[in-house]
Amino acid sequence: MKTAVKYRLILTAIALLVLAAAVVIFALSLRPEPVDPHEGQVYIYDGFDWIWMTPLPGVEANTMTADDFSDQSGHPTYTGDGYQVLRGVDVSEHQHEIDWAQVAASGVDYAYVRLGYRGYTEGGLFEDPYFRKNVEGALANGLQVSVYFFSQAITVQEAIEEAEFVLERIKDYNITLPVVFDWEKINGETAARTDTLDFNILNDCAVAFCDTVKNAGYAPAIYFNRHLGYYGYDLSRMTDYAFWFALPESSFPNFYYAVDMWQYSFTEQVPGISEPTDMNLMFIPPETDEDAA
Repeated sequence: MKTAVKYRLILTAIALLVLAAAVVIFALSLRPEPVDPHEGQVYIYDGFDWIWMTPLPGVEANTMTADDFSDQSGHPTYTGDGYQVLRGVDVSEHQHEIDWAQVAASGVDYAYVRLGYRGYTEGGLFEDPYFRKNVEGALANGLQVSVYFFSQAITVQEAIEEAEFVLERIKDYNITLPVVFDWEKINGETAARTDTLDFNILNDCAVAFCDTVKNAGYAPAIYFNRHLGYYGYDLSRMTDYAFWFALPESSFPNFYYAVDMWQYSFTEQVPGISEPTDMNLMFIPPETDEDAA
């Protein structure tokens, strides 16, 4: 009799343990899954720190990495297989007289020429004094050519005015590359009219300039550095334009979003140009059947 009671007590204890385990498992199943606070985000370096960022919808991500580039004689060279790459200079009056025959012979494929600029204090529009000579010299020596305009627009109307200023001056030239809106923050002791410009207005200005250029039959582009690309421009509004990204002294275009051109140096020494100049790589994706059609 005592054995039977002892056996029943053991079975009861086991049953209680099983029941308790079942209750615990059921309770755990009711607990919500832990939430990843960074779900849908990417971890990127913004030029100052590593941060979590939510990618902009509709903006293509950059697939190039440092492994796609090598250093050849002090110049970054694309060694990946996703793009055809062209090397190009961008110049202004600061480079003075240029021997474009020497530039072309040195292996440069294209040239971006500053067409003009808006003053950053009073806001006047000015043509670069070397614009015509540089465009004509580059074209005469077989380079692909386009222009950029240094903007200090603070209204949409001013951005349209800048685009029209550009269009009037390029109509007689064979401009085959995107025309660039180049708005930059002025750093210096003198106050600039753009110092307090709201980035929402800047985005409106960029779109107005680029759409005016596009409506005239040219491809538009915007120029920006990493800070402006992450914190200034809403690139999701600009997916119809080419992106020209400035990041000198880097081994590759270290930016989350895909770029069409990378300015990798501000101080390149180029035969035919006596002053240090900017140097760029342009990435041309392979032509698809849709493009060919």
